[in-house]
Amino acid sequence: MFDNLSDKLDKAMHVLKGHGQITEVNIAETLKEVRRALVDADVNYKIAKDFTTTVKERAMGQDVLSSLKPGQLMVKLVKDELTTLMGGDAEGINLSGAPSVILMSGLQGSGKTTFSGKLANFLKTKKAKNPLLVACDVYRPAAIDQLHVVGEQVNVEVFSDREEKNPVKISQAAIAHAKKNGHNVVIIDTAGRLAVDEAMMTEIADIHKAIEPQETLFVVDSMTGQDAVNTAKAFNDRLNFDGVVLTKLDGDTRGGAALSIKSVVNKPIKFIGTGEKMEAIDVFYPSRMADRILGMGDVVSLVERAQEQFDEDEARKLQKKIAKNQFGFDDFLKQIQQIKKMGNMKDLIGMIPGAGKALKGLDIDDDAFKGIEAIIHSMTPSERMEPSIINSSRKKRISKGSGTTVQEVNQLLKQFNQMGKMMKMMQGGGGRQMMQMMNNMK
Repeated sequence: MFDNLSDKLDKAMHVLKGHGQITEVNIAETLKEVRRALVDADVNYKIAKDFTTTVKERAMGQDVLSSLKPGQLMVKLVKDELTTLMGGDAEGINLSGAPSVILMSGLQGSGKTTFSGKLANFLKTKKAKNPLLVACDVYRPAAIDQLHVVGEQVNVEVFSDREEKNPVKISQAAIAHAKKNGHNVVIIDTAGRLAVDEAMMTEIADIHKAIEPQETLFVVDSMTGQDAVNTAKAFNDRLNFDGVVLTKLDGDTRGGAALSIKSVVNKPIKFIGTGEKMEAIDVFYPSRMADRILGMGDVVSLVERAQEQFDEDEARKLQKKIAKNQFGFDDFLKQIQQIKKMGNMKDLIGMIPGAGKALKGLDIDDDAFKGIEAIIHSMTPSERMEPSIINSSRKKRISKGSGTTVQEVNQLLKQFNQMGKMMKMMQGGGGRQMMQMMNNMK
C-alpha cells in the first residue's frame, strides 16, 4: 500500500542527505518535493501546503540532534506530522449498548457488505462478542444472499426479512431479535447510496433516528482518492457519522483518502480493510501507518498478528520435538498454516522495515507456499515424520504426485534440514553462540 507515495517521499528526503544542518534552502527544496508527493497521492493541495508549512516551522532553527543527521531529523518531523494528519491516536469502537448497534453507511461498491462480515468476525474472535448481521439493503439484487454467504463464512447469524421493504422496520425487528437471542452486537448493513440522492439519504437518516446506534461507520473505497474525501464530507454533513472505514488498501491506492479524510470531516479512521479474506481487517493506527508510508515498516502490528496465531501449548510441544530432533514435515505444515492466517504475504513483508523497498517490483504470490504444501501432502505419513528415509525413488514419486520436479523436492529437503539444524542450535546455549557469531560478522 502507498508504494508510489513512499518512493516519492524517500526521494524527497534524499535532498538533505550529506548536509550538516537544515537550512532555508535545503528545507525549501525538500518540502517542495514532499508537497508534490502528497498532491500526486491525491491529497488536497491546501492540506498538502498546510502540512509542509507546519513541518518547515518545526524544522527551522532546530539543531541537528547528536544521534541524527538532517535527513533523519526530517523523516521524524514528517512522520510526526503524518501521524497528526491521520488522527494522532487510534480510536476504539463504541460497544457500550445492550446490544451495541453499529450502522454501516457508504456508496455503492465501497465494500460495506464484505466489511460488515469482517467486522463481525473481528468482534467475535478478538472481542469475544456474539454479533448479529442484519440485511437492510432491500434494493440491490442478491444483496441479502450476499450477506448470508458472508455470515456463513464467519459463522455469524444473519437476520433478514425478504418480505419487508422498509429498512427501518427490519432494523428494529433485528434489534428485538438480538435482545431475545443473546446477541450483544448488531451490525446493520444498509444499501449503498449517493450523497445527491435525497430519498436514499433521508432513508438512512430515518434508520439512524429510529435505532440510535452506538456507532455509525462510513465505509469508503480508498482507491477513489480525493473523491472519497468529498463524499465523506457530504455524508457527514447529513449523517454525522462516528468514524471512517477505508477498504481496499491492499489495492493500487495513492493514499489521498487516508491522509486527507480526518482533516476534512474531523472524524477518525477506525478500521482498514487490507485484503479479500475475512481476517483482513485492522484497527487503524495513524503512527504505524506513517511508519509504513515512510518505509519504516510496522513491526508492532506484525508481532501482534503473530501472537494472535501463537498457541503456548503447541509451542511447548514443538520445543520438545526440536530438542529431541523429532521436528517433522507435519509440524512444518502447521507452521505454514499459522503464517498464512496472519494475512497476505505482500502485506506481511511490508511490515518488515526496509523489506518493502528491497523487494520492490517482485510479484509476491499469496500462494507462495502452494508448491511446498503440495510436496508435503504427496509424502506418506512415515516420510513426513522421518524425512531421512526419503530416497531417490521416493523423491520421484513425491515430485510426480505434487506436480513438481525432483530438484524442487531436493531443494525443500535441503532447506528443511538446514532449518532443523538452526532450530536445534537455538535451543539452550546455542542461541547465545549464534547471536555472538552474528555480532562478530557486523
